[in-house]
Amino acid sequence: MSNNEHPNASYLSCRPPYKGQCLCGAVQYSVDALEAKMGHCHCSMCRKFHGAAFATYGEAKTENFHWLSGESLLKSYHAANGTQRKFCGVCGSSLIFEEANASGAIVEFALGTLDSDISVKPDVHIFVGNKASWYSVEDDLPCFHEGRDSSREVL
Repeated sequence: MSNNEHPNASYLSCRPPYKGQCLCGAVQYSVDALEAKMGHCHCSMCRKFHGAAFATYGEAKTENFHWLSGESLLKSYHAANGTQRKFCGVCGSSLIFEEANASGAIVEFALGTLDSDISVKPDVHIFVGNKASWYSVEDDLPCFHEGRDSSREVL
């Protein structure tokens, strides 16, 4: 270990501020504190937006989420259900999800765009009623037919 390396370097990489960016690096952000809710969304819109079996989002209070560069490069897609998805206008990376009628108090961001390690993990699968037919959920996280707050948990 060099004299400049902290003995808990791996631990320190999991401490805020957390940094993330799009694929091309034009849009960059930091997060001072993560909220507890992190989930895998299997709805068809998230699957299409991410080009994957599901999208994984984390949450931060608006005051803890900061654009470092490229905010003006963000493009938005407004879906018929009132949700909004933001992505880099240069490389197309999925970055932000906004619920219909969101209060603006929380930013939901694509966890896959984080460059920093985090010590917390997703805690739920949502909208599994719409999951890709070719994907099987094989972990022990709770699965909900619709949203996290829906009363219909899939066993």
